[in-house]
Amino acid sequence: MKAIALGVIVLALGGGSARSPRIASCPVFPPDNPWNQRVDKLPVASNSTAIIDSIGADTGLHPDFGSGLWDGAPIGIPITVVGAGVPRSRVSFDYADESDPGPYPIPANVKLEGGSDRHALILDSSTCKLYELYSLQRAGTGWHAGSGAIWSLRSNRVRPAGWTSADAAGLPILPGLVRWSDIAQGHIDHAVRFTVERTRHAYIYPARHYASDLTGANLPPMGTRVRLRADYPIAGFPPQARIVLAALKTYGMIVADNGTSWYITGEPSSHWSNDDLHTLGRVPGSAFEVVNTASLRPHSK
Repeated sequence: MKAIALGVIVLALGGGSARSPRIASCPVFPPDNPWNQRVDKLPVASNSTAIIDSIGADTGLHPDFGSGLWDGAPIGIPITVVGAGVPRSRVSFDYADESDPGPYPIPANVKLEGGSDRHALILDSSTCKLYELYSLQRAGTGWHAGSGAIWSLRSNRVRPAGWTSADAAGLPILPGLVRWSDIAQGHIDHAVRFTVERTRHAYIYPARHYASDLTGANLPPMGTRVRLRADYPIAGFPPQARIVLAALKTYGMIVADNGTSWYITGEPSSHWSNDDLHTLGRVPGSAFEVVNTASLRPHSK
């Protein structure tokens, strides 16, 4: 089965779609949403080299997702798809003043990210609403989380200015995941989420929140978009890695959280070849450039 899927990947590499990416028959935001807009023709930011240097020009990419388990948990951030019958639960929050009160459709078997972040991404296929929670855990008979956000996947509406989400940048997490369904179709039609060690005390659209006291002009604000240079050779990479790299040339990736630099986020799947994905580590930070996204705004709310 895996060999057939990889054959499809090779044949379809380089394809694309004008439609939104889809999960469980729901669009993952409108086609003109920033996550779904190409950036391969946008200008390079004037301080691109300095920002790349601050992230780490000699540091390689790292896929923070894959197959199998790491420390007893799946590698990546899983997605839980629910329907109309799932009961809604109240959630208490550490950052209640910047969280959507809900209620949230949390099934008993909700999938959680491993480690301390314990992200829960829940897609209600009956309403095409996305519920995202940070540090979700049981609290007596209910639930408690650090923060939470609810998104309509048919809308371009962003968080209020200064609000966090389940992510430090105030962005949704799900649209930036590298998902096996993308790879199976042979192309990724959206930007990718990634982390950097040091960010600036600032954010740029579509981010809405910062998580740093540092003010250096050459540190990336939350929401910074980078892309793999068009002249960087990717033909020698194995199929799964090559599809990711093609997307990084076309759609780029967005700084969404503080963490290890150049870690890109994906959904766990038994289909991933960890050997393929680890070849992404050969791509250094110096192969990227910062994009000037000042013109990147959707036409619809």
